[in-house]
Amino acid sequence: MKIYRKQSIQKLPISLEEAWEFLCNPANLEKLTPPDMKMTIISGADRPMYAGQVLQYSVTPLPGFKTKWVSEITQYVDKNYFVDVQLYGPYAFWHHKHFVREILGGVEMEDIIDYKVPLGFIGQLVHPFLVKPKLESIFNFRKEQMTKIFGTYDETN
Repeated sequence: MKIYRKQSIQKLPISLEEAWEFLCNPANLEKLTPPDMKMTIISGADRPMYAGQVLQYSVTPLPGFKTKWVSEITQYVDKNYFVDVQLYGPYAFWHHKHFVREILGGVEMEDIIDYKVPLGFIGQLVHPFLVKPKLESIFNFRKEQMTKIFGTYDETN
């Protein structure tokens, strides 16, 4: 069983409270997902995030392949980190850690995703040219959207 890892770090010129409030509102996930994925929240986003929360989405990860994605917030430490785990969806395994740290002049957000593709050996064959680039494009889109919403971090801080 091959487990892959995707890591993403972004700095933003906002307060820890502002970053946390935005990230912990499940409804904001639609704003951070590329439009071609047609993400729609089905249920679970009616209150602020908490450990044990179950979220259901409809998503089209690949053209012509619409699926439901069900995740659970398994861990939640206020203004520090939360973890979501896929219960049902397009991956054989998905464990996503979201960290937020206060830094000089803003915050640093870090995502660490450990995942396994479905379909065994076939999934591993298509991972380098289908799954990995798709994840890269999703996180690039997310970084662009966060910059549009909150501005560019000044690296000279």
